[in-house]
Amino acid sequence: MRTFTFYERASRAFDDYPSLSKFLVLFTVSGGGLVAYAEANPSTSSYTVVPSEAEAKKKKVVVLGTGWAGTSFLKNLNNPTYEVQVVSPRNYFAFTPLLPSITCGTVEARSIVEPIRRMVRKKKVDIEFSEAECIKIDAANKKIYCRSITNNNLNGTEEFAVDYDYLIISVGATVNTFNTPGVVENCHFLKEVEDAQKIRRTVIDCFERASIPTVSDEERKRILHFAIVGGGPTGVEFAAELHDFVNEDLVKLYPGIKDLVKITLLEAGDHILNMFDKRITAFAEEKFHRDGIDVKTGSMVVKVTDKEISTKDLKNGGGISTTPYGMAVWSTGIGTRPLVKDFMMQVGQANRRALATDEWLRVEGCDSIYALGDCATINQRKVMEDIAAIFSKADKDKSGTLTVKEIQEVIDDICERYPQVEIYLKNKQMRSIVDLLQASKGDVAKESIELNIEEVKSALSQVDSQMKNLPATAQVAAQQGAYLAKCFNRMEECEKNPEGPLRFRGEGRHRFRPFRYKHLGQFAPLGGEQTAAQLPGDWVSIGHSSQWLWYSIYASKQVSWRTRALVVTDWGRRFIFGRDSSRI
Repeated sequence: MRTFTFYERASRAFDDYPSLSKFLVLFTVSGGGLVAYAEANPSTSSYTVVPSEAEAKKKKVVVLGTGWAGTSFLKNLNNPTYEVQVVSPRNYFAFTPLLPSITCGTVEARSIVEPIRRMVRKKKVDIEFSEAECIKIDAANKKIYCRSITNNNLNGTEEFAVDYDYLIISVGATVNTFNTPGVVENCHFLKEVEDAQKIRRTVIDCFERASIPTVSDEERKRILHFAIVGGGPTGVEFAAELHDFVNEDLVKLYPGIKDLVKITLLEAGDHILNMFDKRITAFAEEKFHRDGIDVKTGSMVVKVTDKEISTKDLKNGGGISTTPYGMAVWSTGIGTRPLVKDFMMQVGQANRRALATDEWLRVEGCDSIYALGDCATINQRKVMEDIAAIFSKADKDKSGTLTVKEIQEVIDDICERYPQVEIYLKNKQMRSIVDLLQASKGDVAKESIELNIEEVKSALSQVDSQMKNLPATAQVAAQQGAYLAKCFNRMEECEKNPEGPLRFRGEGRHRFRPFRYKHLGQFAPLGGEQTAAQLPGDWVSIGHSSQWLWYSIYASKQVSWRTRALVVTDWGRRFIFGRDSSRI
């Protein structure tokens, strides 16, 4: 009876005094000691827990896609007042810059993927994941319609709807074939992990087929001809990886056919890597020439069959030539996904290549929908479109002219709202917009400057020429995801105290500062342990030192310690044992 009374009293004490949350009980079982530790948890109490008002009013955020933009948003979101639903046909994040390394066994596929559920399991934000594909966005009713990609639906329902308060579209892009006949049926792509694994198997298949004794020498040459269409970073890196794989590993395993291997890089433009510095372009073309990689610029692919590629020579009269091949990889750019095309029709953007957003990443005309990464492009506002509003806001005394003092009071807001102004001043080697206005006025002293609206228009007429679209890279998408997460983290605070620039076409200030991309450099691995690096400040580095910089940065940018360890281990294995040539 006493024992019952003791436990009853102890139980009441823990219910009445939550501060007694931890207790230790020591007892013996069969002569051995056992320590039992328990912690009181309000959720397991006998009392019914009533959700707080804040919990009951959680905003529903739906994230489409688990690529660079979506994953970056999830990693940086830490405001527990949101309920997040992630919808994606793949339940992992892939470090896509290393896809070319997977094609040749330099890195294993499992080393660059991280399950989304593992990434978000310790976050304080309520995040749920559904492995499904979004098939329609209903902006009017704030719903999305999804279809499960699994074949074993237990409830028998393949399609379902999800409501949202905020929708974040980060579904990426698809391959752009430019409607070239035969590309989809006969070419490999390099956008997903599955694509890289398929290329790896096909490369080994080509060597195994060419090793069969009954195959003629002419057929062997065709089978061992690897054609790569597209001279951008992905195509160039794959060509370099394939060359190293063949010359460092496969020649030892297939010595009888090593001299028959040929790698051709086809580029419709005048040069490969045309988005890089000219020094990098020239070095890459020269190195590929030395390595025996056939670079054909000015060659536009017009048709692909199962054994031949037809190209149009843009340099010499547009003649058509046909080349036999064994494997073709298509890497020429990105296109719009069907889901995004359908949504663009809804919001009146049918004639665009990607979803147009404002500088805060909101889809134009949709306050609660955001678009990030390759599926979207920022439609930067032009200065000349708002010049009248800017002038009116700056002209506080309504005199019809702007003085230096009035201009200086809005300079920071103008440069923050319209970044092309700052770029234009930098290119003109001017310190501020006052210098630009003074130049238009002549040799008048700064203190005496007064300009009417026509003079301001004349001074700023060339500023908008500096506007450029951001590149469709992982770096841009990751920064956009991190930026938007910070906005969501501070949404309530910035509603009360806006921190953005002046609203020149309205009253007050914008809630947030506009998104600004910070270029951190780009790499182009060229094989032979040599990499070209173009870093901020127009600094160009080419050679072995850049390769080690590439190793260190790509290892540090992995999303978890697990993937960092696996990638570094794969690189070490390759140095010691060579690349894996098994067909698995």
